[in-house]
Amino acid sequence: MIIVLFATLVLTVALIGPTMDRILKEAIRFYVGEEVSNNKELRFETSAERQAYINNEIARREKLAGLDQPWYSPPRFVNTVLKVMVLDLGRSETLTTENGSPKVQDIILEKLPKTVLLFTTSTLIVTVIGLYIGAFVGNKTGSVWDRINSTFAVFSSSFPTWWVGMLMIILFAFAWHLFPSQANPLTPPSDPGYALDLLYHMILPLATIVLVGSGAWAYTVRYFVVGILSEDYIAAKRTAGIPESRILYSHALKNAAPPIVTVVALSLAGSLSGAITIEAVFGWPGMGSLYYEAIGRLDTALIIGITYVLTLIFVITVFLTDILYAYFDPRVKVG
Repeated sequence: MIIVLFATLVLTVALIGPTMDRILKEAIRFYVGEEVSNNKELRFETSAERQAYINNEIARREKLAGLDQPWYSPPRFVNTVLKVMVLDLGRSETLTTENGSPKVQDIILEKLPKTVLLFTTSTLIVTVIGLYIGAFVGNKTGSVWDRINSTFAVFSSSFPTWWVGMLMIILFAFAWHLFPSQANPLTPPSDPGYALDLLYHMILPLATIVLVGSGAWAYTVRYFVVGILSEDYIAAKRTAGIPESRILYSHALKNAAPPIVTVVALSLAGSLSGAITIEAVFGWPGMGSLYYEAIGRLDTALIIGITYVLTLIFVITVFLTDILYAYFDPRVKVG
């Protein structure tokens, strides 16, 4: 886990290091110029004297910020990596929280719950639908229901989520006026009705994600269940007269749990990053939109912070999934 985190962080810093230095230096020049222009107490005899003062002040602040050395110099590089590793994510140069905090950690903590609400909810709904439909058609291989499920899986996974989202907006927002086109509620968070308004605005993106993801997930579960149903112990349970529904949902699904748990856990971890395209289409104020905005503004501190936090969540999820294997897979012994 530590190796993956360190490697991801090093690669991220190395990729945007030159851009990071350029943006920070430009910001220092801008702020120094603004301060000199607005400070009425400063008096200069000539324009050359004024420019010399600005250059000296810029050089002083660049040295104070460590920008007098290149980004790849060992002291700066190691210092940046170590700070982020301990979640000292720095400050954003372009964005703030609703309360005005420029700290990257505060900005992420403000956006993350909304992504958890939308994408974790949709992942859980897709999982439940896929488990029941996949188990049902897995027991009816070659039937009409199996062919319908396979066809729906192909079609639903073939279209981009953002394109389906645009169709949903055209139909349900513009044509039928049932839901808002933008998922970001106008109600302030301090309003008592904010939670209900947020849920109402979430319906359309939630339905889009479920519609696109449920078909492929049902087909995946069907694949796992078909393999389990061909085992000898399943035939023995049928011979013993155990009801088919109990065999299917209690025994087959339980033994197919390890790969299913892996896919669900990794999907949940991946969902916390949000989908940049789907959040951009619906205007959902989550991690995907934040990532998109940070890249558009070249906010390097925010890009590094988001990448590291999401990688941290992902590797922890993989670690917990390995632990759960010991409980779901009878071939793995605990202790």
